[in-house]
Amino acid sequence: MATVQPEYFSKYENLIFTRDEQGILTVRMHTQGGPLVFTGKTHREFVDAFYDISRDRDNRVVILTGTGNAWMDQIDFASLGDVTNPREWDKTYWEGKKVLQNLLDIEVPVITAVNGPALLHTEYILTSDIVLAAQSAVFQDMPHLNAGIVPGDGVHVLWPLVLGPSRGRYFLLTQQKLTAQEALDLGVVNEMLPDEKLMERAQQLAEQLAHQPTLTLRYTRVALTQRLKRLVSEGLGYGLVLEGITATDLRNAS
Repeated sequence: MATVQPEYFSKYENLIFTRDEQGILTVRMHTQGGPLVFTGKTHREFVDAFYDISRDRDNRVVILTGTGNAWMDQIDFASLGDVTNPREWDKTYWEGKKVLQNLLDIEVPVITAVNGPALLHTEYILTSDIVLAAQSAVFQDMPHLNAGIVPGDGVHVLWPLVLGPSRGRYFLLTQQKLTAQEALDLGVVNEMLPDEKLMERAQQLAEQLAHQPTLTLRYTRVALTQRLKRLVSEGLGYGLVLEGITATDLRNAS
């Protein structure tokens, strides 16, 4: 196991990386040490961050979580630029494709620990192998219909897959909020825990997995994500195009 901290550990303003001697990498999203506020910068940088994680073969298990009382529940719409401009949307389109592809290219088990409200980019969560939720967690696709655009950045593929077609469409169209208990009952999350026990359980599961040989960990993740990769490849770009059409139409909306 490498003892020198990888360069990317200090590269990203909104991510904190820690890795133990077993190769368990914990990735914590934050803004200035508090809950993450999603911005145009994080949209760009998460693409590269997940790529860096995927190519670092010293990572043997990954835990993704948020900071404080939220997993991700705030967005700075203005920082995303003029989404009504097709050239600006072209950047969003490319980044939106690559971020999920790079997440799914992490070829070791991924555990997401949802430490509080997850109201945007919940598609990240649904690429994980194990999802743990704090009792305070809630799940919603908040930003798309609030902004008047198609929910096409992967939520349209992954939520109907996890909830079933009928429930998944209802979830997106009504901006339904699922409590942690409801998400557990519907099979979105694997375990619900008291908030203070969430990271302890995530670490426990990661250590259990880390006892396996490295190639077993890597190739099990490959096997378990094969179908997800195909579905995301088929539907993500198309969804982002439709999202972009409605974004460019905003300039004509009354």
